[in-house]
Amino acid sequence: MKVEHLMEFLAKTAKLEKLRTQCMIIGIFEKRQLSPSAQLLDEQSKGYITQILAKSFFTGKLGQVMMLYQVPGLPCDSILLMGCGTQDSSAMQFKELSRKMSLALKENQIKEAICALTELPFSEISLESKIRHLVETCLDTFYQIDIFKSKKNLVPSLQKMTLLLETRREQRAADRAIEEASCIGKAVTYVKDLSNTPANICTPTYLANQAEKLVKRFPKLSCAVLHEKEIKALKMGALLAVAQGSIHPPTFITVEYRGNKDKNKPQKPIVLIGKGITFDTGGNSIKPAANMIGMKYDMCGGASVLGVLQAIAELELPLHVIGLIPCAENMPGGTAIRPDDIITTLSGKTVEILNTDAEGRLILCDALTYAERFNPSVVIDIATLTGACLVALGRHASGLLSNNETLAQALLQAGVESLDKCWQLPLWEEYHEALQSNIADIANIGTGGDAGAILGACYLAQFAEKFHWAHLDVAGTACRFTGKDRAATGRPVPLLVQYLLKQCN
Repeated sequence: MKVEHLMEFLAKTAKLEKLRTQCMIIGIFEKRQLSPSAQLLDEQSKGYITQILAKSFFTGKLGQVMMLYQVPGLPCDSILLMGCGTQDSSAMQFKELSRKMSLALKENQIKEAICALTELPFSEISLESKIRHLVETCLDTFYQIDIFKSKKNLVPSLQKMTLLLETRREQRAADRAIEEASCIGKAVTYVKDLSNTPANICTPTYLANQAEKLVKRFPKLSCAVLHEKEIKALKMGALLAVAQGSIHPPTFITVEYRGNKDKNKPQKPIVLIGKGITFDTGGNSIKPAANMIGMKYDMCGGASVLGVLQAIAELELPLHVIGLIPCAENMPGGTAIRPDDIITTLSGKTVEILNTDAEGRLILCDALTYAERFNPSVVIDIATLTGACLVALGRHASGLLSNNETLAQALLQAGVESLDKCWQLPLWEEYHEALQSNIADIANIGTGGDAGAILGACYLAQFAEKFHWAHLDVAGTACRFTGKDRAATGRPVPLLVQYLLKQCN
């Protein structure tokens, strides 16, 4: 799968009023207050912008847009006025402003634009953050799902965007922000393409092939794939149990990135584990038909691990990161596991299966045990694990549970900085009691049906006792799996890349 990146972003200082471009983007605050660039262009056009605003509905409310054409005295073809709200707007509001800007450029089929929104004096938002949000949001908005259409959509109309800087001293930071945002945006696109691929194509073997193709593009990446024979030899009983009802055999993917420059000082790796259920029927605890739509997205956690590795390899971060992706298809039938079955995991612990639709935690527990061999500094798993997390947090925040508060706080902060937020839920001992089994070491679901997202993490915590570990439940954030806008989002790639960027400091 090749990810095309057709948009060019650059930053520079220049005299705005003399620049030739198809579209100039400037900000207007509430009560029609002009931003510095808007004032400059208004003066150059002898008050034309002020006159238009006085006669229009446009007040500068956050997200309002107005396109002006053939403005007198200016060399640009058009000016896009963006309502910026107040100067104390938040980072999230700036991202919404970026989204409305991108939609306007897309609707008007703008190919080239110069953006002066980086000058907006929003409180507590750095220049680098504004650039990151602008670039990432633009790439996200122009994403098109046309992989499997017989007639492809038109190439995204925007080809080049120049972000204006106020001083040359900002150039280095701006260039780095563009590089980071572009790599994150490309990784998100890669994850979307992979996640949107239907399960009749995206099988466990297909995911393994995609991982092998990915590593060929980056010399610091390597890949190893365990197939069914090797998985059996390792005695990954939980992964095998989930896969045994499907005609598609399981795979276990390891992708390693070695970016640490000093080979004499080896780093303990950061291990990322992604759930790779390529389709989830619920198994013999079968889902209702309506709930099965969108279950191709049950491998979004695994896809996000590959996306993160692509981004950090392209950024050449000085880190040692290992991605583990257990892959299986969860199907019903005569060979599939049943409620009341007991399986033995890679750790040696036995599990009583009370619900075959709680399969993600089964494949992840074997991956958590496998991670021990790398002596990791931290382990983070990413999974569309529970519908309960979607009920609890909706689609704005991923669920976060951890056995280490320092790691949890670092992920929470990365979520705030990337605007790919997560919210911490408790992992108290009291919850673990619900997973007790009188016939095996542990049950795969809790009794009573309460606190499903927490109990899913409690199950995983039983296999993460030997290292610092965090669990991201992305059931509500990795995809929108209902309605006409059904699609993958690429989350939590921005959160995880931001976390890893911070580890380089």
